[in-house]
Amino acid sequence: MKILDSKQIEQKIIRLSYQIMEINYDQDKIYLLGINNNGYQFAKKIAAQMRKITDAEIILCHLNINTPNPIAEEVTIDIDVQSLKNKCLIIVDDVANTGRTLFYACKPLMEILPKKLEVAVLVDRKHKSFPIKVDYVGISLATTVKENIDVNLQSLKSQEVILN
Repeated sequence: MKILDSKQIEQKIIRLSYQIMEINYDQDKIYLLGINNNGYQFAKKIAAQMRKITDAEIILCHLNINTPNPIAEEVTIDIDVQSLKNKCLIIVDDVANTGRTLFYACKPLMEILPKKLEVAVLVDRKHKSFPIKVDYVGISLATTVKENIDVNLQSLKSQEVILN
């Protein structure tokens, strides 16, 4: 079942971008840390929209994590973690399910003291097993544990969120 189509996803991106800027209006730099492929694609779209509405510098970073087994490999960010000290950071992912990926995505950030650390997701499911609070949500869904959410953000025309 299609939950969001391309137009609805674009509307969510615009709304989330404005929400992020409303809360962080006083920041001159905002770092968006997109998780893996879909999280990074979503962060890229948010960054593009934010650049249209603010003079603040929006810095896009790629955060890589082994989602099936987050402790099997080191979580990496394509920027020196020390450069994120005392900065406004927003971790971005496509779907927040149990919160495990978001929880472990914070691991390299534990070595520094950011000014602020927030989370933005396109889809927030209500199955949290980890102490993660999502600050910016495109859509919140109450689903069964057995249902899957598939997000396609690769092409503007075929963007969609599907519930299987």
